[in-house]
Order: sequence, then structure tokens, then C-alpha cells
Amino acid sequence: MPPKPKKGGKAPEERKEPEKLRACNHVKARHILCEKQSKILQAYTTLKDQFGDTPPSNEFAKVATEMSECSSAKRGGDLGWFPRGKMVGDFQEVAFNLPPGKMSDPFRSREGYHIVLVEGRKA
Repeated sequence: MPPKPKKGGKAPEERKEPEKLRACNHVKARHILCEKQSKILQAYTTLKDQFGDTPPSNEFAKVATEMSECSSAKRGGDLGWFPRGKMVGDFQEVAFNLPPGKMSDPFRSREGYHIVLVEGRKA
């Protein structure tokens, strides 16, 4: 039986906001960067086939260590917390529009091809 609404209020189910990301100023993320599209697609397929859009951070880190061509590869692709304006446009756009735990589709920036996994968001 659903909870009764308080006087003048709505039931809890009715108060829920739609699945919309709140604005944030910092994101914690991992990424995989490859020069060639074929290599980033291989990394993406490896993760997507096993975990869908929400790979565990440790599994994403394993693939990043093996396949990423960025200096962050030795840290499992960990970029730590970064503010808006620190990353290149396309990368920032993707990172700040993903909810925590979600992996991006592969995309291209001036640096190469990326996959991003957002681990946290804060104001």
C-alpha cells in the first residue's frame, strides 16, 4: 500500500524529480584515450559486453591500464576531481553530462578517441 500524503503534500512517489542531473562544478572521472578509433572501440566493446553502461571502476581501470595511451593509464585512467574549464571542450561536455557510475560512448576530441567513466559529481 503506498504511503499516504501529508496534508497539503504529495505522496513520496509524486515528489521525485525526473532523472535530471543537477548542475555541478567538479567531476571525478577515469578515461581511456587512444589515437586510433579501432583501439578505442575494442576497449569499449570489452567493457560494454561485460558490464553494459555501468562498469565497476576497478574493471574500467584494468582496461585503461592495458589499452589507454594517456599518461593516466598507469593510474587506471584516473583523472581525479577536476573543475569546469580544465578539460578540452568535447571531453568536458561529455564528463559533465554523465551521471556517476555511467560510461560514455566513444567520442573524439582533438587529443584522440576517449571513453569516460564518471565516478562522482560535486558543487
